[in-house]
Amino acid sequence: MERREVLRALGTAAASLSALTARTALAAGAADHAAMHGEMHPEHNAACARACAECMNACESCHQHCVGLVAAGQRDHVKSLQLCEDCGELCASAAKITARGGPLTVAACQACAAACDVCAAECEKFPKDAHMTACAQSCRACAKACRTMIQQLKA
Repeated sequence: MERREVLRALGTAAASLSALTARTALAAGAADHAAMHGEMHPEHNAACARACAECMNACESCHQHCVGLVAAGQRDHVKSLQLCEDCGELCASAAKITARGGPLTVAACQACAAACDVCAAECEKFPKDAHMTACAQSCRACAKACRTMIQQLKA
């Protein structure tokens, strides 16, 4: 390995370490600030993040189910296919933000709850389809957990 390559590798490693240290310090500072101001609710954060992650999985599964139904000619599942995909993305974001107690937890939970309401309503249009029913139930549970999280943070 030439000297330039070694120096370039060392420089990249140093920059990565510096960025990681800065992110860690920023996260620790945010957690300290939140703890000092009573903003963190670890048990609620964990419950909400878990509900969001479970809903993301249900929406992803339902999305794949709808893909198959649409491919088989059932065009009435196009909207639920799209909603499940979008809802799953919002649930994933809310799960991550809530789990770490990020400053945008309320905004993420509000968006997630609203998406879950819309997705659940669409999936409930197919009560004889077990996949759709399971997704709707997961969305309703997630929306409830998000609203509980919001109430806790605003209390």
